[in-house]
Amino acid sequence: MSRRTINLDDTLYQYLLDHSLREHPEQTALRQATAAHPLAGMQISPEQGQFMQLLVKLIGARRTLEIGTFTGYSALTVALALPTDGRILACDISAEYTSVGRPYWQRAGVAGRIELAIAPAIDTLDARIHGGEAGHYDFAFIDADKSGYDAYYERCLQLVRTGGLIAFDNTLWGGDVARPSHDDDTRALQALNDKLHRDERIDLALLPIGDGLSLARKR
Repeated sequence: MSRRTINLDDTLYQYLLDHSLREHPEQTALRQATAAHPLAGMQISPEQGQFMQLLVKLIGARRTLEIGTFTGYSALTVALALPTDGRILACDISAEYTSVGRPYWQRAGVAGRIELAIAPAIDTLDARIHGGEAGHYDFAFIDADKSGYDAYYERCLQLVRTGGLIAFDNTLWGGDVARPSHDDDTRALQALNDKLHRDERIDLALLPIGDGLSLARKR
């Protein structure tokens, strides 16, 4: 028994992967390809991806949102967890970065489930709200510019149905959120964490997975 989360050294972390991870070959290939990217640290960890797949399946998600796609590993991961008629709206501003993932989506057979919107995510989300899609989504994953998290959250609260789930990446931010900071990204995450903690519109859990994963269930 333990009253707090166990620390993972490299040996135990590898054990976790060896005894849990079930990646599609194209997930593994895309993750390895992204590892050579100068911004590889922006990619989610494989165990976080697998956990998100489980969540998507548990809530029976069919329509999902992603704000921040990078090279496409998380979009591929969620798409693989959706039914054949499921769809993910992936929002990003970089055609260059997202183009890395497209061949892997195609080879994995899920490219048709991913609608990629290259535009500021706020514009895409507002257009969907104004287009009558409020309450039409089951799951949203926010992993983009930290200063935009609060605005993305408010849009996703409108777009996600009651009982739907919003996941936020990087909410522990390497531990920096627990210390005073003048960094804009850190302060934005601190403000978001404070807001989520007291927000009565959601049920909340902040988990020490990856760089911190917050889960908000819309009431």
